[in-house]
Amino acid sequence: MTGQRRVLVVEDDITIAESVAARLRAEGFVVSVAHDGPSGVAQAAAFLPDLVVLDVMLPGFDGLEVCRRIQASRSVPVLMLTARGDETDLLVGLAVGADDYLTKPFSMRELAARVHVLLRRVSRAVSTKSMELGDLVIDLASRRVSRSGVEAHLTPTEYDLLVFLAERPSAVQARERLLAEACGWHEGASSRTVDSHVKALRRKLGADLIRTVHGVGYALEVPAKKVSS
Repeated sequence: MTGQRRVLVVEDDITIAESVAARLRAEGFVVSVAHDGPSGVAQAAAFLPDLVVLDVMLPGFDGLEVCRRIQASRSVPVLMLTARGDETDLLVGLAVGADDYLTKPFSMRELAARVHVLLRRVSRAVSTKSMELGDLVIDLASRRVSRSGVEAHLTPTEYDLLVFLAERPSAVQARERLLAEACGWHEGASSRTVDSHVKALRRKLGADLIRTVHGVGYALEVPAKKVSS
């Protein structure tokens, strides 16, 4: 059926992988399954999923490397599956391009809800115009971002966070508000996840773009437009 969203599940535990796939198919998604790192990357290139559900621990190479390789070629939302309480996996996963995480064990209802939220964020209707703040340009129709004419490759969550800040230039936004309104994260998520996404934005767009207000949150500083001599 045309128009169905496509989800790639990369999980080496066959029981978990098939359970996740069955639930997502019941939700109306077209699902493909891979059980190791190399086949996950290969299927992402061939299947062109709208979202990837990705386990951290995989044979071949791990989920962090899978995420890194997928995001290097094509921006796609990634829901990372991690071991319970392993915040290191979470923060590293966010750094390489994951958008959300779910700790094991999890309910299939929760997983399906997270998938729907991520896909709604990506497909949210946007204006056809662009935002220009100094040398920073955000094309809202194509979800593309550039600074000083150089395009930056952002994950969906990084893009949404940047737009939220850009719509409120110089205004300080609390980490908790950024988590809830810009990232769409669930209650109880660590504010360090926002720090990881901000770190990625600074790396891709310049360290001067987002100002830290210690103990509060972040603000986007309008960058000066460079004048050619």
